[in-house]
Amino acid sequence: MNSQFNEDTVEEMNEDDDEDEEETTERDEDGDDEGFSVLSDLPVEKSERRPTCRRCCRPVKVCLCPYLPPRPLDVSTSLYVVQHPAEESRVLRTVPLLAACLPPEKCRVFIGRRFSEERYPELAAVCKDARTLLLYPGPNAENLEDLSADFTTTPHNVILIDGTWSQAKDMFLRNALLRTPRQVQLRSAPSSQYVIRTQPTNMCVSTLECAAVTLSIMEKNHSIQEVLLKPLQALCSFQLQHGAQVHHSKEHLIKNGQYNKVMPKNKRKIRRMQKLIANQNI
Repeated sequence: MNSQFNEDTVEEMNEDDDEDEEETTERDEDGDDEGFSVLSDLPVEKSERRPTCRRCCRPVKVCLCPYLPPRPLDVSTSLYVVQHPAEESRVLRTVPLLAACLPPEKCRVFIGRRFSEERYPELAAVCKDARTLLLYPGPNAENLEDLSADFTTTPHNVILIDGTWSQAKDMFLRNALLRTPRQVQLRSAPSSQYVIRTQPTNMCVSTLECAAVTLSIMEKNHSIQEVLLKPLQALCSFQLQHGAQVHHSKEHLIKNGQYNKVMPKNKRKIRRMQKLIANQNI
């Protein structure tokens, strides 16, 4: 997730994000009852779940461990990922790859929509720590690159929100704990290499890519970014070789007249989307 854009603008471009990524199926109701009766009498084979690699959480046949670092990266920064429950069911996730590259104590994942101090005392303590930063864009966010603190001498914590942009915004607004830490954003980030999933704008990136840029800045070590992106590049390459299509951002599709979804009826939203695209052309 990239941090340069105002979250309201990104949210408007991402209203139908969940619809873009989920497929619905319909059953033909005209089939005859006798046919269904015959089928129902057939023995049902129990499907076995494919063996999964414990480290990268990928099916063993498409394990990405060869692209992970031989041993977890030695970093002083601790990452805390608050993840929307819907991300657990997604096949092509980036957080498991991020966690596989770091020591367990340096990448903790909390799954849920609401995080109270009573139910999540550890997360609450992290949020109240003066050394904690929340990476989330907004008018009150400071650019991480511009901070004068030396993160290598004083270990810091970074909280990232993992989910679609609409889910991330909802989690941010509905959880007072997440608004406690100092809020930061990335002033600049490379174009997303997570090309098998649609992003709202050209400057939005995945959670793993966000973490990679953040750690490389805070640890003053650009090689960290290269190491963390390697399994993501391998994942996307494999999917594209086996039939997946490159997903351009919604911003790109709109600018090139290729956006097939129904545009929002709200005139205010249309004007904001047009303004965002115009600004990108300056």
